[in-house]
Amino acid sequence: MFIAATLLFVDASAQTAKTTDHQANDSNYVEQKDIRDFAKKLFATHHGPTLPSLQPDSTIEINPLTHPVLEQDSTKIKSGKLLFAAIPAIGITIQTGVTAILATNISFYTGKMSNTNISSIALNPAVSLDHNQFLLPAVFNIWSPRNKLNFVGDWRYYIYPTYTYGLGGNSKTSNADLIDYNYGRIYQQVSKNITSHLYAGAGYNLDYHWGIKEEGNESYFQDYNNNAKRTVSSGLSVDMIYDGRKNINNPENAFYGGVTYRSNFTFLGSDQNWQSLYIEFKKYINLPGNSHNVLAFWNLNWFAFGGKPPYFDLPSTGWDSYSNTGRGYIQGRLRGPGMIYLETEYRYRITKNGLLGGVVFANAESVSDFGNNKFQTVLPGYGFGIRIKANKKSNVNLAIDYGLAIDGSGGFAFNVSEVF
Repeated sequence: MFIAATLLFVDASAQTAKTTDHQANDSNYVEQKDIRDFAKKLFATHHGPTLPSLQPDSTIEINPLTHPVLEQDSTKIKSGKLLFAAIPAIGITIQTGVTAILATNISFYTGKMSNTNISSIALNPAVSLDHNQFLLPAVFNIWSPRNKLNFVGDWRYYIYPTYTYGLGGNSKTSNADLIDYNYGRIYQQVSKNITSHLYAGAGYNLDYHWGIKEEGNESYFQDYNNNAKRTVSSGLSVDMIYDGRKNINNPENAFYGGVTYRSNFTFLGSDQNWQSLYIEFKKYINLPGNSHNVLAFWNLNWFAFGGKPPYFDLPSTGWDSYSNTGRGYIQGRLRGPGMIYLETEYRYRITKNGLLGGVVFANAESVSDFGNNKFQTVLPGYGFGIRIKANKKSNVNLAIDYGLAIDGSGGFAFNVSEVF
């Protein structure tokens, strides 16, 4: 999504981190800047006092035109203190057109900063001004003290008229079929630390589509789902994850690997029994090694089997955990019983103070054909983007990308934090 907006940041801490000793003694150290510093200079804005409506011992502090400050000194942010950031914007995205969005992040620590990852809750309500779409996603990643437990959730409610293109890798954009539906998702996973960065867990997953109306000239969905007006997939999942990332917002020199097996059951309300397997790998290499530039790789392998999964629950472009696969293609462009996805991206700094950065990326995806499960086509995409430092303490970037595809499609994509 391309953002043309006024940025509003709400901060839970008015204190500024002190320069560390190694920074003070490093002649090559450049003081880092972010949007708050830019706005402060542009509008001569400075930290104001805590709003009088809050008590001095409140766990929430709010300052205008600032952002969450994740202090280097663990005594600066107490466990449980809430850190807010909000970005109201109007922009354009390939799947929702002209869209108004309020991207909101709530971050906090459940334990000491020295041994507990930061927890975050992302609330990103959006309204499409072109397609009568309404999106209310809530994604959260919460760590218990000392990272003993990890609670990951993806809850969504969509009113979502959109296009679908049929099954398999040979579908074409000229075959777009308008379809309208409502969508509810509840994905909830709890994982326990086994050793080092290794976690194992279990969870519950629900995908519920209702009010389905195929309004185009084709009948891809109805041919597959026998004129159903609603579909339900309800099941349990287990996972095994290795996560060596210190900062999920902007990883460096790290590796992530995860396997999730999901089984849907009729006794839990699913239309029928079926299973899925979700395998994901991510690798981050600093290049050059003494810089903050990162060469990143992403591989996703997603398969549905053991029955006839509902049409909208099949592996599909842009329907991964963070809705980021296939930059350059519209969400749902490819759909099939299996999906293999590869992407690489080079992230580099434009300014030494970290305020501005850039990326170039390339991806390739293939879905299997329904019936024979063969992967016969590969659709590549590529593009470029800019990064604006939204929070220099948590190293969160505002990411604005433009993707291109071989079938003539293309468009903007927007993220707060890196795409993967």
